[in-house]
Amino acid sequence: MAGGIRERLILREELAVIRTTLANERTMLAYIRTALTLFAAGVTFIKFFDHALFTVIGWALIPLSFYTIMKGVYSYNRMGVQIAREGDEARKDAAAAR
Repeated sequence: MAGGIRERLILREELAVIRTTLANERTMLAYIRTALTLFAAGVTFIKFFDHALFTVIGWALIPLSFYTIMKGVYSYNRMGVQIAREGDEARKDAAAAR
């Protein structure tokens, strides 16, 4: 009986790591989506509007899109390392409990 409870706890912790990894990937995809939208809006403002204000906004949006993707990659990698570290610790604790 006690072995079953431990196995369920181990499974629950493993599933929590998987859920966190998937959430991290969803967040990265949101950064990519936002960066692509900013880039497309910038190009649209530059190409299709003749007013100087829209051109300036367009040129400002393009570097902002690159900053957004770089921030997303940095955040994704940093969180990935942290998730891996926490997952390894949880696995060690689970193995010690056996």
